[in-house]
Amino acid sequence: EEEDRKPRIHKPPPRVYREPKSERWGLGLGTYLYSNLLCEGIVYIKFFFSGLHCLSVCPPLGMESHRIENDQLLTSSVYQHRYGSLRARLNIQASGDEDDMNGGAWCANPEEKVHWIELDARTLTEFTGVITQGRDDPLESDYVSSYYVAFSNDSREWTVLDDGYAEWLFFGNADKNTPVLSQFMEPVVARYIRILPQSWNGTMCMRMEVLGCPYQSQNEVTHRDDLDYTHHNYLDMEKLMKSISDKCPNITRFYSLGKSFKGLEIYAMEITDNPGMHETGEPEFRYTAGYHGNEALGREILLMLMQYLCREYKDGNPRVRHLVDETRIHLMPSVNPDGHMKAFEKGSELGSWTLGHWTEDGHDIFQNFPDLNNIFWDAEDKGMVPKLIPNHHVPIPEGILSSNGSVAVETLALISWMKSQPFVLGANLQGGERLVTYPFDMQGYSEGYREGYGEGEPEEEIRVIEDQSLFRWLAISYASTHRTMTQTFQGGCHADDPTGGLGIVNRAKWKPIPGSMNDFSYLHTNCFELSIFLGCDKFPHQSELLREWEHNREALLTFMAQVHRGIKGVVRDKEGNPISNATVSVEGVNHDVRTGESGDYWRLLNPGEYRVTARAEGYSPFTRLCVVGFDPGATLCNFDLNKSNWDRIKQIMALHGNRPIRLLSSGNRGSGQHYTYSTNQIPNSKFSNQIPNGNGGDMNKARLRRLRLIRIRRLRQQRLLANKTTMLPITTTTTTTTVPPTTESTTPWYDSWPLGETFEENTTPPEEIELTDALDYNYNLKIDDY
Repeated sequence: EEEDRKPRIHKPPPRVYREPKSERWGLGLGTYLYSNLLCEGIVYIKFFFSGLHCLSVCPPLGMESHRIENDQLLTSSVYQHRYGSLRARLNIQASGDEDDMNGGAWCANPEEKVHWIELDARTLTEFTGVITQGRDDPLESDYVSSYYVAFSNDSREWTVLDDGYAEWLFFGNADKNTPVLSQFMEPVVARYIRILPQSWNGTMCMRMEVLGCPYQSQNEVTHRDDLDYTHHNYLDMEKLMKSISDKCPNITRFYSLGKSFKGLEIYAMEITDNPGMHETGEPEFRYTAGYHGNEALGREILLMLMQYLCREYKDGNPRVRHLVDETRIHLMPSVNPDGHMKAFEKGSELGSWTLGHWTEDGHDIFQNFPDLNNIFWDAEDKGMVPKLIPNHHVPIPEGILSSNGSVAVETLALISWMKSQPFVLGANLQGGERLVTYPFDMQGYSEGYREGYGEGEPEEEIRVIEDQSLFRWLAISYASTHRTMTQTFQGGCHADDPTGGLGIVNRAKWKPIPGSMNDFSYLHTNCFELSIFLGCDKFPHQSELLREWEHNREALLTFMAQVHRGIKGVVRDKEGNPISNATVSVEGVNHDVRTGESGDYWRLLNPGEYRVTARAEGYSPFTRLCVVGFDPGATLCNFDLNKSNWDRIKQIMALHGNRPIRLLSSGNRGSGQHYTYSTNQIPNSKFSNQIPNGNGGDMNKARLRRLRLIRIRRLRQQRLLANKTTMLPITTTTTTTTVPPTTESTTPWYDSWPLGETFEENTTPPEEIELTDALDYNYNLKIDDY
């Protein structure tokens, strides 16, 4: 009798079994009792003989995903405002700024003797379990180690859960980060549930999730489609992708980018009307997910998108058919399969915030790309862009991709993939928030600010991407068509809403990171890349997948259609041959794109009129006006380029063994006097690294100076003579003016001018055919320099 009066301690199973597809939580009761019978004694005898059955299966009610609203939570007390009841959500992250009023858990007032947190489900619910977690804090270790659970239908009269003899005391956490699941032996039907902490480490702080099913909801509503709304492990994902490829072989291609650190294939699916090859004029689009292995929602969303596109294309959906026929779509659901295996093995709710986040060798793939931002920004500050450093396709410094494993094998596979396909637009799906971010992802300030001369705040000095207005449109196209992304009345997932109600934010102003895929894609390739954060719960329960698919389906299709926004075309020569690697630039936008192997290009632009110029090595540049309208579809803007005279110049120089060409002055031919000039003496000459000095290279500085003075003196004399001639008085009688002879040559000054030097604005070259192309190369030299 004395033993019966003591509270009974309920220990959860040491390991919770979970079938991959059915999401069955909990052990069979017989196995459960067998594993606990020795330590718990006679407490479970009556249950053991009452029959064997499985624990009830119910999903989370939505503390982590924010389906449970803030006003559904109530607490006995609050330590301070930043640790209020709304901070009791599982896996919620604290702000790193101590002045920010967003703590990492609900914490009770230590002066109070009784502590509790209450959840109102707003309807009768079958509660089946509770998941608890400690406080997110880099220094403190606060967590609840034991607690009671009580239920009520009116929030006034409460019944503490017991086993028929005494109240059950549940074991809680042993650390602050690992979630611990405690399941009830039988479902409890009630509207309210209350957690009553009894013991804790440090301060009384906790985060939690509640498991429950709506009462009397056995009649499930049939889904409107037959997509696979389950979580898939690696083998299940492989089988599903192969089955999709078998169902739609005419529009799909199942392929691999390479292998992960542990040797798993990094799979992708191509969906287009002619899979396996690039079609001229057809843009390429990509969705990627699973950079962080524990962010499983993006992985499942892309698997559902594959199924949807295959099925709807076969059913004749006109919107899907047009999208697939006019676009080459690539879907990569799991960039980090190694990390996902870790997170999947632990389960959707029992993995910590970081379990499986990194690759097997410790890399965060999304921010593991070469940092081209600083290279590009330093060149901008020094005025080297675009004359010496291009404003696009910034080269990767040598040795970065092969330096002692600093770049993950998964990252190398992505970089190779990005270079092999002419992607135009893409997005990576992530988790932990509900918003869209656009680059730059890394903070950068002007040169004066970095040196300490800037007076403004960092927000005022931050680097702005050249296509910011376009990126904002692309971001809002997804956020505005997502069902809940712009509903920010509850704030953000972990802090206040950083988007101002728009659902989009500049990553550098929100949470800046170096070496991101978005910045690398913009600076090194033609592709415009954004990050889409799908929701607060990185690894939602599979019961949430249907809801999440419905929230994202329209946004996924709308964003893909943006790849047809702006201008497109082909750059050819006069014979109709495509010109690859040509540069297409837009006046007023200091960021160019390049043509692909078939000479085609795509330039995403907002509606408006643009002066667009196409340039290619060996061809004269050509500029035309291109108009982008508001109607769907890109404007066709082709370019036919003429051969440049530089090719003829190269041929002539090649005939002379690439030696300097001797330019003879017509006025000095009789005297046999001539000068030899070497392009190596011309700064910034296009051929300065190709032509040896020859005889001209032996001229010393003093002689060069004398020659320059002679040229300047000759030019001044010619200008003075011209001024005297034009200033003669006009009379009615005929007057003959004799110009006194001069020993200086009357040959025009530009006939003996070295090849490659520029002319002043008030002078006109004698022959346009040889100089028009030369003038297109800005060597930064003027006559005044001599």
